[in-house]
Amino acid sequence: QIKAGGAKSSKTKSKLEVGVDTLPKLPRDPGDRNRTSPFAFCGNRFEFRAVGSGQSIGGPMIAINTAVAESLDYIATKLEAAVGSGKTLNVAVQTVLAEITAQHDGVIFSGNGYTPEWHAEAEKRGLPNYKTTVDSLPVLQQPEVIQLFEKLGVLTPRELNSRYEIYFEQYVKSVLVEARLVGKMGKTMILPAALRYQAELAAGAAAIKAVGLPVSTKPLEQVSGLIGDLEKALAVLDTAMAHEAKGVVEEAKHLQRKVLPAMLAVRAPADALEDVVAHDLWPLPTYQQMLFPG
Repeated sequence: QIKAGGAKSSKTKSKLEVGVDTLPKLPRDPGDRNRTSPFAFCGNRFEFRAVGSGQSIGGPMIAINTAVAESLDYIATKLEAAVGSGKTLNVAVQTVLAEITAQHDGVIFSGNGYTPEWHAEAEKRGLPNYKTTVDSLPVLQQPEVIQLFEKLGVLTPRELNSRYEIYFEQYVKSVLVEARLVGKMGKTMILPAALRYQAELAAGAAAIKAVGLPVSTKPLEQVSGLIGDLEKALAVLDTAMAHEAKGVVEEAKHLQRKVLPAMLAVRAPADALEDVVAHDLWPLPTYQQMLFPG
């Protein structure tokens, strides 16, 4: 409505019908209740829901508050100019809001923000879509971003560049720790357990065959195949980890393109082995034990 020239109607607060006569009717806010939205508008505020559990909210809040301050400055400047030219404040506000909505309504989305459909829709709208840390951090070096932080006195170009390098370094260290752990768990815990189970299956098959009974070797063949897959995946991970980069940014790109996929490749046979290796031989808590302890 604003984009078309002015709001004529708006949602109002209503009552939530719970379907039980003995309970009072509860007030229902007309704001956005989309739990998949990274920026949900909830009546009189925006809720930012995109920070990971392992992240500090400090960095994102600096960026958000800087962007909001710059936007308020932009709007105030436009309103002052309009009022100074003779327009009333109300007319000036309606004009500025319509302009902003026309320019930026592509970010408004009421559907499921977790689905591939939204990625396709965002691309149609021309919105940037940085899917990884390595893809997104270079934004900090864009001239308009540097100018924004410097203009408002929030971060100097040198301070912003230091954060750019530190964020990359944190990424590299985190992935390296996880990759080394994946390799160690695979070699010292999962592979030995699988080999022991393979030996038990082989010994059992040999014993059954020795007494002249029919033997099914399918479990042994399955475990042996998964062991081979795990050994190959661990070797690929070792090769990827042996890479030496000239700088932290190049190392981060290598970790994203080579090491992370190698880690997932290790996980695939490891997860499959968890489903078939005897419970008493498996050295790690299973998903069942973690989800349903006791």
